[in-house]
This record gives sequence, structure tokens and C-alpha cells, in this order.
Amino acid sequence: MRINKLLSNYGYCSRKEANKLIQDKRVIVNGELAIEGQWVEETDTILLDNVRVKPKDKVYVAFNKPVGIVCTAAKETENNIIDYIDYPEYIFPIGRLDKPSQGLILLTNDGELADKILSAENYHEKEYIVEVDKDIDDEFILNMSNGIKIGDRITRKCQVKALGEKKFSIILTEGMNRQIRKMCKSLGYEVTFLKRIRIMNVLIDGIEEGKWRNLSIKEINTLKNG
Repeated sequence: MRINKLLSNYGYCSRKEANKLIQDKRVIVNGELAIEGQWVEETDTILLDNVRVKPKDKVYVAFNKPVGIVCTAAKETENNIIDYIDYPEYIFPIGRLDKPSQGLILLTNDGELADKILSAENYHEKEYIVEVDKDIDDEFILNMSNGIKIGDRITRKCQVKALGEKKFSIILTEGMNRQIRKMCKSLGYEVTFLKRIRIMNVLIDGIEEGKWRNLSIKEINTLKNG
């Protein structure tokens, strides 16, 4: 497999971050500096910072992100999610919630599972509670449900349900950048509150804002098999 995929699968970093490690000349394969995209075998001698890499125990965390925390593993970014959680092992967020949003995000060191959850082809559900700046109506719900044109594409059909005059729930099966905000804006609405409450089978219930918990074996197995 490719060197960045191996490092990700072993639980060291994401594939993108693996490329950065290689660029920084921190990865050695069989006595020579690794190159991006290099093909390696698990039997190769691979060193990271002169320490041989080996599969790490997998970690799966559910976190209730507060507003203002940035979903990046980049330590140089102020208010990044990794520093905030301060988990003792290396983990990275699966996907993102933008800075003004809050709610459930998963973190792991399992690159293979992360790729599976993020793949739009798998139609994995993510559920949100949203409030906007003015009253919604049946037309708004219908338009959001049927898909909104954003740039050169139309969002997938999704489940939308009114919860109040300005409040609704929405279940997406794709993950465009700032998708819900862009969908609402295209209809003349501004999002004033956005909270993710579910990712596939994992619920935010019971996790206080700013706190995290480890996923159960049942949750992990469902994520892997979903």
C-alpha cells in the first residue's frame, strides 16, 4: 500500500498529514528517506522520527464541540480541537464542523474507518438541528428536501422537518463544506444556530458540551459495518 495509507491505517496520522511528515523528512523506509506516494509493504522497516512504526491500538471518541473550536489537527491553529480535547494519544477529527457550529464530531486514529465514514458514496446519515433568522414555511422545507443548487451542483435530496417557526431538523447523506449554511442562504435565510446531534448510529445524547466519551464496542462495530 502507499506509505501515507499505511501510516494512517496504523493510527499515526491522516493521509494528508503523512505527506507532510514525508515532506519534513521524518519518515525513513528501509534506510532511505520516504517519498510521497511510495509503495511499501508491512514487512518493510519504516521509521518515524527514527522509531519503527507499528500498528497502534485504535481509538474512537465522540465529542460535543462548542462554538469557537476549530476542527483541525493543525496544532498551529488557535482553538484547534486537538489541543482542546488534550487526548493522551494521537487522534484526528473525522470531517469537520465549522467554527460557528456545535455538536457531535468523531475523532479517531483509524484512518481506514475515517475514510469510510467520510465517503459520500456510502450515504451515511448525519442529523442536525438548525435555527434561522426568519420564519420558515412549507416551501422552504420542500426546497431544502429536494436539493439546492450550490455552485455547479445540486445537493442530494434529504429529510427536513419543521420543529418551530424558525427551527428545523435536517438529515444529510453528504458533506459539502458549510452545506447547510449555503443551502439556507440560497433561499434567503441566515443560520443563527447549528448543532449536529447524530452521526450514523452515534448520538450526542449524554455528552455535555465540551466533553467527550469513548465509543462503545457496539457503536464501533456498527460504524465499521455500516
